[in-house]
Amino acid sequence: MGLKLHALKGRLEAGVDEAGRGCLAGPVTAAAVIPGRSGAAWLKAGLNDSKQINAKTRQELRERIESEAAAWAVGWASVEEIEELNILKASHLAMHRAIDALPSVPEFLLIDGNRFKAHSIPHSCEIKGDGRFMSIAAASILAKTHRDALMLELSAAFPAYGWERNKGYPTKAHKAALSACGICAHHRKTFKW
Repeated sequence: MGLKLHALKGRLEAGVDEAGRGCLAGPVTAAAVIPGRSGAAWLKAGLNDSKQINAKTRQELRERIESEAAAWAVGWASVEEIEELNILKASHLAMHRAIDALPSVPEFLLIDGNRFKAHSIPHSCEIKGDGRFMSIAAASILAKTHRDALMLELSAAFPAYGWERNKGYPTKAHKAALSACGICAHHRKTFKW
């Protein structure tokens, strides 16, 4: 069937999604994307939920989205904010930051998931929206690639944890490194290993 470009035609919509909620380390990242013209190459180039696309394709799509979308922005919530607020509230904070950083103000927000802290812009929560709407799929790709790039940078300073491979997720190797080395400043101390 394919992804839909709009939930409602004639309305300026932004898709919003996050990445990194289930990680043991690093910030949670969100992106907001207003797709723009329907003829953009990335809309027809295998756009899908970022978890369904390999890293090389995600990076190629990121470049297309960032050059061809009508507007896009990325927001973050730090490890400290995750610890203080909890991961759900921190995810909503990152989403709000991405929305507020958009250079154009959308009329409506399509949020991936089933919960969202209301914004001044009306919204709709869309379960599995990253596999149903192009704008949310694009936001999913930007959130994941921006977060992955940061974790790759951090891995150079903290090589023991293998973040260049696991991106902070609770893999067997990451958990083994935690047992051997303990936590660092980028780990979420309130999360269970």
